[in-house]
Amino acid sequence: MTNNHPKSSEEKLATNQTRSTDPKSQKIAATGAGTATVSAQSKPNTNNTPEPQIKKVDISIAGVTYPIYCPVHEQEELRSAVFYINDYAQELRKDAPSLSQENLLVLCCLNLYEKIHANQRDDEDRLQESSRSDALLNKILKDAQSIL
Repeated sequence: MTNNHPKSSEEKLATNQTRSTDPKSQKIAATGAGTATVSAQSKPNTNNTPEPQIKKVDISIAGVTYPIYCPVHEQEELRSAVFYINDYAQELRKDAPSLSQENLLVLCCLNLYEKIHANQRDDEDRLQESSRSDALLNKILKDAQSIL
């Protein structure tokens, strides 16, 4: 999935102005802070080529809507991610209600990275332990065969 979210405030303004003048564009409105929404639109097919398998998906996290272009086959995964991240952001919002949207999302990203990194370390530890177990089992089998 690719993010088509502008980086600077000037780009945001230019994008919003472009969106508002495009008759095929969808008006993006923020939803309530406690909800996560995902709506999809197909890119219009202007010629006779097959329609691309990319759809514009408007996701809402902590009450703010973001346009994302997502491959069709990844939409369910995107929906799942949106609901997980939105729930996580709402839990953070409960603990720190005065955080700005930007600070909330930064904190959310940092906490989620910490979780991902901890899972990766756990996976590496399990892999090392599995390798040690395999080596020990092979040594036991070799020792058992030498006795027989």
